[in-house]
Amino acid sequence: MSQRTSSGSTAGSHAGTFPLDPWVREILRCPVSGATLVDGVGPDGQAELHSTAEVDPLAYPVREGIPVLLVDDARRLWPAGAPGRV
Repeated sequence: MSQRTSSGSTAGSHAGTFPLDPWVREILRCPVSGATLVDGVGPDGQAELHSTAEVDPLAYPVREGIPVLLVDDARRLWPAGAPGRV
């Protein structure tokens, strides 16, 4: 069963965006490229943070409202060497 958090979002709900303080958003970076991270949604509908890197950007999962910035848990946003990508 989901519970409401103090921000009004539903705990346990992972789809779409998630609450993150602006100062935290400002300092979070992709641990591989150093690029900024933006809200995204994975193929399974789960919230993710997407790297804005121009080369080989990664998507990081958000679990229980916590960004998991571990390279081993990240997925590529597109295949390496995909047409139209650097």
